[in-house]
Amino acid sequence: MNVEHEVNLLVEEIKRLGTQNGNGQYEVTFGVLFNDDRCANIFEALVGTLRAAKRKKIVTYEGELLLQGVHDNVKIVLLQSE
Repeated sequence: MNVEHEVNLLVEEIKRLGTQNGNGQYEVTFGVLFNDDRCANIFEALVGTLRAAKRKKIVTYEGELLLQGVHDNVKIVLLQSE
């Protein structure tokens, strides 16, 4: 699994599903990402890809581990769009 490639795909999906906030950054909730059919087909481990992107400071969100249902309303903010 190529983590860099998965993170790049994640950036594109956040842009596709998200909206721009007041700072011009894209944001989407975890529930929207998790429940999207296209994302389900692309990402084998969405949570792992999110964690990798957070470590690289490409996205930010509250907490460490996101779980479906419990964290559906957590906002994921795209810090850089590369």
